Amino acid sequence: MKRRIINLSLNNTGNFRIFLIVVFFVLILDLITKNLAVSLLANKDIVIIPNFFDLTLVWNKGAAFGIFANSSEWIRKAILLGASTIAVIITAIYAYIKRFNISVFEMIFLGLIAGGALGNLYDRFFIGKVRDFIDIHIFNYHWPAFNIADASITIGIIGFVFNEIYLKKRLKNKNNE
Repeated sequence: MKRRIINLSLNNTGNFRIFLIVVFFVLILDLITKNLAVSLLANKDIVIIPNFFDLTLVWNKGAAFGIFANSSEWIRKAILLGASTIAVIITAIYAYIKRFNISVFEMIFLGLIAGGALGNLYDRFFIGKVRDFIDIHIFNYHWPAFNIADASITIGIIGFVFNEIYLKKRLKNKNNE
């Protein structure tokens, strides 16, 4: 019986290891901060910057901005669990397929998206709702509460799109000069 040795050096995996490290880091940071929020904010809010930034525990049954929060239980769970699962799978497959052809920054952005999606998927699957705790507001005008996973997804999407639209075009123009 012949044994196959799998070489996990950066040459064989391209930048995919970076993707996996970012996913793991975001997932762990998200779950730790959510657990801290539940234990520290269960019966109180913490004001960090008055009239701008508070830590407030909010249980979100829906998606971003509470979308689907009032839908029937099975429709909400099917859509939200399905969408999160698809986001993680598609992002991971794309990152793996493109591992030799995209930059470290693109891998980081994809890792932020997948790690954030996994963090919220964990909450939806095991708790049935997402633990949000970051409350940004100007006096009484509040942005919907969010968490580390939401912030990671947002930063990942903005970074990836900015890279695709602006940085790649700029690099291409520089190489053509």
